[in-house]
Amino acid sequence: MSARADAIASLWGVGRLPFGPGTWGSLAALAPGVALLALGGPLLVAAAALALAWIGVRAIAALPAETQGADSGWIVIDEAAGQWLALAGLGAVSLLGVVAAFALFRLFDIAKPWPVSWADRRHDAAGIMLDDLVAGTLAAAALLALRMLMPEVLQ
Repeated sequence: MSARADAIASLWGVGRLPFGPGTWGSLAALAPGVALLALGGPLLVAAAALALAWIGVRAIAALPAETQGADSGWIVIDEAAGQWLALAGLGAVSLLGVVAAFALFRLFDIAKPWPVSWADRRHDAAGIMLDDLVAGTLAAAALLALRMLMPEVLQ
């Protein structure tokens, strides 16, 4: 296994933290994701999420096949990409919006409603990434809906 692929897949070791590596990966992704949102808005953070997903799929594909098939918990680059997609549902940075993006992404990622559960059935590098991208997209859609219903509360 390539040390570089391992580092990227684990988000430079964040995925090796005990107790809920997916949550740690999502938390680690928040600060850079919020910075991207502040610098360039939703389109920049969405484009960065897709670029990170591409890098992540390549890193995961370089790992041993048994690691990919098990969707090892220490692989958290997918959580980072999904969390950034969730942040793309915000129009601007606000504390409530960031907390909502984090909570909604984790909810969809953990509960795996359809279509997240459908995407989770693939047991390869693309499948590992896809369920989190779908969860992030659902979180972004929920945030967009909340922004339309309550524009004074959520940016």
